[in-house]
Amino acid sequence: MQYALPGLFALFVWWFSTGVVIYLDNLPGRTFKYSLAGAAVVTGLSFVGLARTALVANVGGAYEAFFFTLMIWGFQEISFYTGVITGPRRHACAAGCGGVGHFGHAVQACLWHEVSIVCSFGLVAWLTWGAANQVGLWTFVVLWWMHESARLNVFFGVRNLSEEFLPAHLAYLKSFFRSAGMNLFFPVSITVSMIAATLMFARAAGESAAFMRAGDMFVATMLGLAIAEHWFLVVPLPAARLWHWGLASRRDAVVPGRGFKHRGAKRPPAMVCDAPQES
Repeated sequence: MQYALPGLFALFVWWFSTGVVIYLDNLPGRTFKYSLAGAAVVTGLSFVGLARTALVANVGGAYEAFFFTLMIWGFQEISFYTGVITGPRRHACAAGCGGVGHFGHAVQACLWHEVSIVCSFGLVAWLTWGAANQVGLWTFVVLWWMHESARLNVFFGVRNLSEEFLPAHLAYLKSFFRSAGMNLFFPVSITVSMIAATLMFARAAGESAAFMRAGDMFVATMLGLAIAEHWFLVVPLPAARLWHWGLASRRDAVVPGRGFKHRGAKRPPAMVCDAPQES
């Protein structure tokens, strides 16, 4: 149980918080100010909590640092998917746009979001730098890696784009991603994640101190989830069903693998390109 409990805790918090973000970001736009205000309060308290737990090198401190970091990351997701912090470009690329210019357009569409992540990372690093409890810092690093790697993979092309989770007000992002069986970056990203996860699980297995063991298990579990998320991008599995409950807030709920469930509104028109949800 000394290994299972941190792993199960990480899995549940990641799964549940992802579903909450999906639910909130698919509510009517008039609710976004309340969601963002609540998320901002939670994030502020989480930064305070992270600063406090940085000095606490015990199992409880590891759990708290991990949880606070997930809450901080949650603000990044909510602010992006509500469309409040995205980028200077808020329209789709025209058909046929490609190459370096197309990549630049994709960067413009998410630029302020990426800047926000860098700022949050800087604050997390400042609060935990040189402290006894580094669980929050490394958790944020893994979350950032998961995010950037998945985003690049859906840009270069993958089979499963999970586009049903993209809120309608961000539909223009679909033009920046494409459907493909595989891309050259995927093997690199999955290999890096697998090597890092193996090293972290091995380190956790060799730890005698309960605090270090719990912290390593949190980071290793998140790396394991990163690997699972990457395989979900290319293997035809109904992974989207894991968060179908989060779509209950959408007027036209989407049933993964079955299209749109009619609730009195017409099915949305097809978008510019085949593609995705950014992770």
